[in-house]
Amino acid sequence: MNSTQATYKRILIKLSGEALGNETGSGISPEAIQKVATEIKQVRDLGVEVSVVVGGGNIFRGFAGSQKGIERVTGDQMGMLATVINALALQDSLEKFEIPTRVQTAIPMAQVAEPFIRRRAIRHLEKGRVVIFGGGTGNPFFSTDTAAALRANEIGAHAILKATKVDGIYDSDPRKNSNAKRFSTISYEQAINLRLGVMDAAAFSLCWENKIPIVVFNAFVVGNLKRIILGDTDLGTLVCSQSS
Repeated sequence: MNSTQATYKRILIKLSGEALGNETGSGISPEAIQKVATEIKQVRDLGVEVSVVVGGGNIFRGFAGSQKGIERVTGDQMGMLATVINALALQDSLEKFEIPTRVQTAIPMAQVAEPFIRRRAIRHLEKGRVVIFGGGTGNPFFSTDTAAALRANEIGAHAILKATKVDGIYDSDPRKNSNAKRFSTISYEQAINLRLGVMDAAAFSLCWENKIPIVVFNAFVVGNLKRIILGDTDLGTLVCSQSS
């Protein structure tokens, strides 16, 4: 494997649960998961150390459940379990490509996955294994975006790649406003102040404090992930200390 071409040596990919779902973003689609696994394989083949945090929105969202009468903490715990289901599904698909993969969960479930242990996760990455973090942070009231920022800091990731349905961060919703402007780069402070909804403020703040860049990109275009790793700056939006 050749890592000399890669912009980032160690990355954390933040996937929404919807990326693993069917056309409506719900349930689990083997075809969608296989596409994600193929994209990850291409990046790993470059010698990049890959970790993943996956959401659970295709199965259950804690906040949405709380709005329908489920107690918030219970709803969030259900959402955490949904992320573990997704993590196992992605692990299964990656291993079909003969990619050694480990799932680590924030909530102990020894018969299903490893517990999150920072040093063990780093060692897996150094050995070329893909590490998928499930269970969010293990605490209610925190999003999987915050979990991604937390894990990225803990493992020393060089960047977070935030996979979305649009090709970056816009000043307004491009699906509703044809004149929306895409930012090529934007500062953490701007991203927080504009409340653009790409990631929550806690996640941006964690990355800002520790200077971890975030690349927001369209994960539904084949090859985008690899292109970003190879340094294509025309793709997506870079969130960093300084904006252009």
